[in-house]
Amino acid sequence: MIYNQILIRLGDLTLKGKNQNVFLRRLYNLVYEKLDGLKSEIEIRHDRIYIHLNDEDVNKVVERINLVSGISSYSFVVKCSNDLDDIKKTSLELMKEIVTKETSFKCDTRRADKNYPMHSLEVTKAVSAYVLSNDKLLHVDVHSPEVTLHIELRNNACYLYNTQYRAMGGFPVGVAGKGLLMLSGGIDSPVAGYLAMKQGIEIECIHFESTPLTSIESAQKVVDLVKVIAKYAPKNRINLHMIPFKEIHMALLDNVHESYNITIMRRMMYRIAEKLARKKDCLCIVNGESVGQVASQTLASMNTINSVTNYPIIRPLVTYDKADIIDISRKIGCFDLSIKPFEDCCTVYVPKAPATAPKIDKALEFEKTFDYEKMIDDAVNNVNSIIITKDSNIDLTMYGLEVREVLPEIKKELSK
Repeated sequence: MIYNQILIRLGDLTLKGKNQNVFLRRLYNLVYEKLDGLKSEIEIRHDRIYIHLNDEDVNKVVERINLVSGISSYSFVVKCSNDLDDIKKTSLELMKEIVTKETSFKCDTRRADKNYPMHSLEVTKAVSAYVLSNDKLLHVDVHSPEVTLHIELRNNACYLYNTQYRAMGGFPVGVAGKGLLMLSGGIDSPVAGYLAMKQGIEIECIHFESTPLTSIESAQKVVDLVKVIAKYAPKNRINLHMIPFKEIHMALLDNVHESYNITIMRRMMYRIAEKLARKKDCLCIVNGESVGQVASQTLASMNTINSVTNYPIIRPLVTYDKADIIDISRKIGCFDLSIKPFEDCCTVYVPKAPATAPKIDKALEFEKTFDYEKMIDDAVNNVNSIIITKDSNIDLTMYGLEVREVLPEIKKELSK
């Protein structure tokens, strides 16, 4: 491959005015961190980052770049001098490598160096004429070319490229502060965590485990999901807080009408999440709710459930279709884990007819039937906090989680 560098563009970060340096420093740190251990070299120049490949496997570099939020796009580039003859020769060499059949093309020159002796259009004409006269497979189409040769003239060099790839986008993770992600073992919440990080929110995760009412494999699935999304986090690690939820779970089953079970359960989860968020200096709670997907996510249900807290609740998926969520889940590597059929505390005892428009006053009446305040305090005080990295090997029995035989129907599903 003729390409010797990767050009990284920063997108909206350059529009941040007086706060720009805060965003840029965070992004630069993430780039250095994610590319650590590779032979490639990083060069930072104001609104651009250049990755010198140094014979490093380009696929490895791209894989790491795609883990960095705040990068708008990137291109494989060839660097040459600003000498016009050198630009012509390098352009021809690049086009001959790219083009193997009759192809329409055009040149597009951007003159970032305003002291360059030729205008952009003059450079475009000179390079186009040279390339066309030396490569008979090419013909000009300035309106809808199959290949565009981009020429970027800068103070120190000229950069040539023909394709631009979208990166993660958003803002550098951590620049917006920290949020607490309510993480189940399903498809939605890991995607919500990814999208929150994409917008600059560093996350810690809270999971409500009910072993042995639920299997330990359900909790292990959550650990495995955190390992996947930890790749996008600073230092490749995320704090996971396992909340012992069995006592509250049993109290709900004993005291709450089946139709309100999920409603009250979610209200308890929000109360616990708020207490933990305050302790961990998280500025918001993040979850994977999307309007109308399940009974607890109708607007009426959200209103009743959400009424127990004034804490900011971020719902990145609120307007997403399930198909869009699944696409992102596949893209980030969570889908195959998320669909493993281990039941969590929200699914192990699903009511036959859950209330889709639960009332706050009725929820309060059910909650008067048991002393949930002490249970909530006990759950928060006995949380198991685990640092998860992308390479973690966690034995959850070491944290007091109880083992229970996997349900026969799940064993059957797993054996397929």
